[in-house]
Amino acid sequence: MTQQTQVEEQDQGLRARVERVLETIRPSVQGDGGDIELIDITDGIVQIRLAGACVGCMYSMMTLQAGIERMLKQEIPELRAVEAVPY
Repeated sequence: MTQQTQVEEQDQGLRARVERVLETIRPSVQGDGGDIELIDITDGIVQIRLAGACVGCMYSMMTLQAGIERMLKQEIPELRAVEAVPY
């Protein structure tokens, strides 16, 4: 196995773990008319896009920081931060 293949497998594993956590959060966000989309993970920084009612909502950053980021870091300690990616 090459080093590149090993890194790709680790990235896929991390992405799957992040997706699993987001799946536990998504129903609450969807219940308020929004949604969460995983865009990328780079150097421990998760990039997500908030959609639907979350776009332009004054509470979206609080949801991102206090909810999504906290839960992701709790489940996956190696993550450094969560950032919102605008449309």
